[in-house]
Amino acid sequence: DTDPKNPGGWHLIVAIADVSWFVRAHSPMDKEALKRSNSCYFPDRVVPMLPEALSAGLCSLQPGEERAALVAHIWIDKDGQKLRHTFTRALMRSHANINYNAAQQALDGKPDDSTAPFVEPVLKPLYKAWLALSKARDKRSPLDLDIAEQKIELDESGHIKAIVQRERLDTHRIVEDFMISANVAAAEALEDARTPLIYRVHEEPSMDKLESLRDFLDSLDLSLARG
Repeated sequence: DTDPKNPGGWHLIVAIADVSWFVRAHSPMDKEALKRSNSCYFPDRVVPMLPEALSAGLCSLQPGEERAALVAHIWIDKDGQKLRHTFTRALMRSHANINYNAAQQALDGKPDDSTAPFVEPVLKPLYKAWLALSKARDKRSPLDLDIAEQKIELDESGHIKAIVQRERLDTHRIVEDFMISANVAAAEALEDARTPLIYRVHEEPSMDKLESLRDFLDSLDLSLARG
C-alpha cells in the first residue's frame, strides 16, 4: 500500500508460508525432507518434499482460512530503492484465489466477477508498486534472462501431445519481483544477525571459454577486449 511519509513510495507486504513452524529442526519430518531434498515438478503432477497435508493444506493458501506466515515488510521510494525492511510472524487469511491470467485480465480492464472487487484496492496498487521496483531494476541493468517457459501437454495415456510456449504476463513478473525483494531483505537480515548462509558463487570463466566466446563474437563482427 502507499506510505504517506514516503511520497510516491510504497510499503510492500510479502507473506510467505511459515513452513518452519510445522517442520522443526531435527524432527522426523525434517529428516525425511532432507532425504528428498526438494519437491519434484512433472507436467501432470507434483511429488512434494513435505507431506501433502502441509504442501497442499496447512502451508497452502485457501480462501477464508487462516495460515501461518512469515511476513516481509519492505519500504521502497518512488524510484524503487529499498529504504528499510522488517520481518514479523503473522496469521493471514486469503480473501480470494486469483490466478495469473485472471489477474492480468483484470489489470487489462476486463475483470470477471471474482476479480472485480479487487481491482482498485489490491491489483492496481500492486501493479504500481511493481512499476516502481522496475525502475530500480532497469537502473541496475541486470542480466535479463527472460526466457520463454515451455509447457508440456499430455494426452489421456500420459504421452506428450504438444510442447507449447507459456505466455509471459506482467502478473508473473509482479510476483517474481516481490519475492526477489523479500529474498534480498531476508539475506540482509541474516547477514546482520551473523547467521551462516549458503551463497551461490559464479566463478570467473576459464581462459578457454573466453577464447571460444571471442571466436564466436568475431563471427558476428563483435570484439571482446582481452582486458
